[in-house]
Amino acid sequence: MTLLLQASMAYRLAHAKKKSAGCACGANDQTNKWNFLSAEARAGRIIDRMSTQWTHIKPSDVLSTDESHTLRQRSDLWGLWLLAHAWGVTALCWVLYSAFPNIATWLLGVVLIGGRQLGLAILMHEGSHGMLFRTRGLNERLTTWLAAAPMIISLGEYRRRHMAHHRFTRTDKDPENYLYTPFPVSTASMTRKILRDLVGATFIRTQIGLFRALWGAPEGRGARLWGFYGPSVVFYAVFIAGFALAGRMDLFLLLWLVPMATTQMAFLRIRNISEHAAVPDLEDPLLNSRTTLANAFERMTCAPYFVNYHIEHHMMPYIPCYRLPQLHRLLLDRGYGERMNIVQGYRDILRINTDMSGRANAA
Repeated sequence: MTLLLQASMAYRLAHAKKKSAGCACGANDQTNKWNFLSAEARAGRIIDRMSTQWTHIKPSDVLSTDESHTLRQRSDLWGLWLLAHAWGVTALCWVLYSAFPNIATWLLGVVLIGGRQLGLAILMHEGSHGMLFRTRGLNERLTTWLAAAPMIISLGEYRRRHMAHHRFTRTDKDPENYLYTPFPVSTASMTRKILRDLVGATFIRTQIGLFRALWGAPEGRGARLWGFYGPSVVFYAVFIAGFALAGRMDLFLLLWLVPMATTQMAFLRIRNISEHAAVPDLEDPLLNSRTTLANAFERMTCAPYFVNYHIEHHMMPYIPCYRLPQLHRLLLDRGYGERMNIVQGYRDILRINTDMSGRANAA
């Protein structure tokens, strides 16, 4: 739902355009349905609608009015802390490698920074829901410049498309559904996917696909490209200049660009499939999403900032991420645990999504 989601969708769109050369953009209904830059998304018609699936069980069935009000409370201090944590861990890895430049500190940095880069994408997602900061101006500006721009994501475009995912989760109208339908896959296929992530092939391919999709028709090309890439261009101009002035471009290359293109992509893939792939029921909202109970290492890598509480997030997308564990406990206390799709750890996620019941795809 972040860089991989936007970029891989754009990659598919670019190939669809290539296959249908000579057709005007928008002539193909299937292409339009999956196009994250569609007119419907731009119009923002689906931003505030509640999921159509949360009807036979509603938040009001689980929570009192006071409990719901308490869970909805946002905090500017929490938002600042989460962003400071992501960037602070990253900076500590730079300091550690600068003090002790060796393969061990570099590999540690690649793992931890990749996890925090995914964390920035998660915080961008939080900001897209308006939940990262209580103050709207802080939410929009700090989410854009300190979370979305570093990860080469347009907050506005992501927000417009992601709300459709909440409304139409795991249905044909879900613009992110294609990410989950290939699973389960064979063990060999899963291994190839993760290896492509770890060598940077997925990152390169998706960035090229994204650029090609945005390039599109000549009309409005400049505005389209700047609208998507503008904040990232400004951010990276300042970011790279800082490393260059400090005489430490090696830190940018080895401990920002490398993890972004490798470990971050692998962690992102695992987190993506954990949320909605190979689920037992596509219609039951307690089963078509998945909550994964993460250990400390998993929270440092593929499950930063409470993103593993995904059923809870879909149930109440209007509460901040740091209150999701509280909602999880309330659901368990009130007897919903047996009805929820809860998995113990990301090792089980990989097991569930490889060779399940012999139905694996070989792609």
